[in-house]
Amino acid sequence: MSKGLDKKKETKKQPLKTPKEKKAEKAAKKNAK
Repeated sequence: MSKGLDKKKETKKQPLKTPKEKKAEKAAKKNAK
């Protein structure tokens, strides 16, 4: 759970990702489950 929070904080600091990157991240999350 804390890992997810850390990731959220990191994304907020980073510049907006491209839609392609966002899609890849979603797919990675699905595969991780």
